Amino acid sequence: MDVSSPLRVLWDAPALARARAAILQRDEATIETQIAVSEIAAPTGEEGERGAWVASRFHAIGLTNVSTDAAGNVLGTRAGTEQGAPVVICAHLDTVFPRSVSLRVQHEGPRLIGPGIGDNGRGLAAMLTLAEVLDGSTLRTRAPVVFAATVGEEGSGDLRGAKELFANALSHAAAAIALDGAGDERIVHRALGSRRFRIHFRGAGGHSWTAFGVPNAVHAASITGALLARTALPTLPRTTLSVGRIGGGISVNAIPDDAWLEIDLRSTSETALRTFEGEIRAAATSALHEENLRGTRGAPPLTLEITVIGDRPSGETDRSLPLVEAALEATRLIGRDADLATASTDANVPISRGIPAIAIGAGGRGGEAHTVAEWFENTAGHLGVVRALAIVVATAGLAL
Repeated sequence: MDVSSPLRVLWDAPALARARAAILQRDEATIETQIAVSEIAAPTGEEGERGAWVASRFHAIGLTNVSTDAAGNVLGTRAGTEQGAPVVICAHLDTVFPRSVSLRVQHEGPRLIGPGIGDNGRGLAAMLTLAEVLDGSTLRTRAPVVFAATVGEEGSGDLRGAKELFANALSHAAAAIALDGAGDERIVHRALGSRRFRIHFRGAGGHSWTAFGVPNAVHAASITGALLARTALPTLPRTTLSVGRIGGGISVNAIPDDAWLEIDLRSTSETALRTFEGEIRAAATSALHEENLRGTRGAPPLTLEITVIGDRPSGETDRSLPLVEAALEATRLIGRDADLATASTDANVPISRGIPAIAIGAGGRGGEAHTVAEWFENTAGHLGVVRALAIVVATAGLAL
């Protein structure tokens, strides 16, 4: 793979210039694809129908080795002129919306409104346009390029698809570029890691009067929450900790035999994640002991179970690496000011495994993501796809 030639030199190479023009000519078709894929239900964990649709498009475009892996990721390859580690372009299939939500896209002037129209209908549509333009004949790269539609990127999916992909089939990837949502300025090169925990207290419970003195599971959960609320967190590296959900008990006049809380911990530092995971476990253990000591002698004690319900790795692709430099230059070439950013995306996984990776928007403008009012406007949308293509070509090398 050769990334020694500055992207500015490659920009006007005949093959890339033709490809940039082709992306503009395909702009309307890209929008049609975006609408079509957005209207296929794909709740996290139920991406099969949308994945099959993308696989059929991969076949029609002429990608080779089209397959679905153990997690449900859909892969296709465009061969390079040389063998070696591939460059990966990925876009996630799943949405946060259950099947009960209507996905019909509405048109209001220049605005498209529909759940998932930007996140990640736009990313998937842009990936398919790139696969068409990078056709292996009029435009070909030195290194092979693998296109991957991934599962499990949102919420409880816990980056399941990316974890499978970069632990197995693409563990040898040279670089990865995740297309996620709209926009053409942000370059996510810092991976925001997170750990999520479910803390569960269980006990005997009983009547609030006659069984008083039996350790109370809700008390223990409340003590845990209070201890965590008082936890001092660093600003550098930025770290956040919050109790997102809490529940338990069956009646106002019953001592709860069961209570739980769910906690979200985030940081750009893996060390901070480990440190504050220890704080969370210590708080829960302390609350358990405090409530059990409060119980009357001989009362059955509470038990504690701590379950990790989410684990997104953190890390950073250094600003000086060729992939980030190419992304910065490509952003300038389309007339935008680059915004280096931190976020949680599929790129977290390759970054954590030492593979240079970034996440970028796929063009246009959008808003209200993760709501039924989500919208997209195709404001110079083709430029975002052009930017992505330029980054791929700079990273995989242009075959002249």
